[in-house]
Amino acid sequence: MKKKNPIQAFFASVKLTLFVLFMLAILSIIGTVVPQNKPAEFYVEVYGANMAGLFQTLDVPDMYSSWWFTGLLILLSLNMVVCILERFPNAWRLITMDNLQMKLQKLERMGRRGLFSSNMSVSKTTEVLKDIFARNGWKFQQKSQDDGTLLFSQKGTWSRLGVYAFHASILIIFVGAMIGSFWGYKAGVRIPETTSTDTVYEFGTNKPIKLDFEVKCKRFKLTYYETGMPKEFRSELAIIENGKEVLAKSIVVNDPLSYKGLTFYQSSYEAYQKLLVTLKNNETGVGKEFLIPPGEEIPWAEEKVSFGVINKQMTATPGHFRYKIWFNDNNGEAGNFWMEEDSTSTFQRPQATYTITLKEFFATGLQVTKDPGVWCVYFGCILMILSLIVAFFFSHRRIWLYVSESGQGSRILMSGSANKNKVGFDKTFAALTESIQENEYMEAVSGQ
Repeated sequence: MKKKNPIQAFFASVKLTLFVLFMLAILSIIGTVVPQNKPAEFYVEVYGANMAGLFQTLDVPDMYSSWWFTGLLILLSLNMVVCILERFPNAWRLITMDNLQMKLQKLERMGRRGLFSSNMSVSKTTEVLKDIFARNGWKFQQKSQDDGTLLFSQKGTWSRLGVYAFHASILIIFVGAMIGSFWGYKAGVRIPETTSTDTVYEFGTNKPIKLDFEVKCKRFKLTYYETGMPKEFRSELAIIENGKEVLAKSIVVNDPLSYKGLTFYQSSYEAYQKLLVTLKNNETGVGKEFLIPPGEEIPWAEEKVSFGVINKQMTATPGHFRYKIWFNDNNGEAGNFWMEEDSTSTFQRPQATYTITLKEFFATGLQVTKDPGVWCVYFGCILMILSLIVAFFFSHRRIWLYVSESGQGSRILMSGSANKNKVGFDKTFAALTESIQENEYMEAVSGQ
């Protein structure tokens, strides 16, 4: 037996696999217990100066991107690669081998075998057997051997590759994660309604990242439960390139907007002590949007009117308010009326009819993710699921039939093997044995 290279033996060791998995599990626990990517002052306050310094040295605050955590993943990857390279050739040999070269002595020693007799000739018996097995989904190859005929059929040949596909899927996921780690980022941005930005800020470092397009928050809407707790926050976003809107989408939590490899998730919001008011003169068709603080008189010089919000009351719905609007267009006495937020009201003045829309002013908080390796990860996950299905639910099953002359008829030796699910194969073998016995020209001599 050829002696293994020591380096190869080290990387192919099961002990190495167990050690790396154990270390990754321990470090993942630490990374879960110790909050990640917090400011340095947080660790000093919570753990003390000495421990915080040790954490910074060991990259504990950014554990999953640390050199030693990455090193363990690389070591595990090398371990799997060497194991695959070492064991794959034997699996490939079993897949591609010529099973019609099997020696009769090996067939007679197999754990699953049966012996039958037939009162037909070898050629006639061979054709009948092929027909019986074809009805059960087994297609045979045949070859003359040792004054008889050897038949062979197999199912699930490629299932032997399931375990290697599973290990390959893990490596593909690792590669995708590395691509995302080195060439991707996670950032955040806060955009007030009606405004846009072309800059986001990386988490942890707060480094500004310039985009080659603008993101605009056209509207933000907050809805509440009957208890007054926030139920849903929704942002109407638009992508603007070269001054033109090229994409628009309404996003909520878990329903993001994706554009040019970036994904914008709804993550938070901020309420301002201001109101967003749209006022329109229905006679002239002129309208304008205003951002106003309550309690101040707001002039609209072009229309020679002024207005303001002079009172605020909560409605019967918790978290929902109504506002008292004061309005003056210098035609008759100034008027006032109540209207609820997120509503539209039309009112008549001596010289014109006006429509006003009012809502609370918000800024939307977005999480921005760039992950160029995400499709690699998706592919790895799909491959992992398929390989697990193959590995657990399929097996390589092989059947040999050797038909030889015996007196006035023929002798039939049936042998079989399976690399997994031996119980299931036993049932299949027994069913095939029964199918042979049901033929009027054949009978069982012995079976196992």
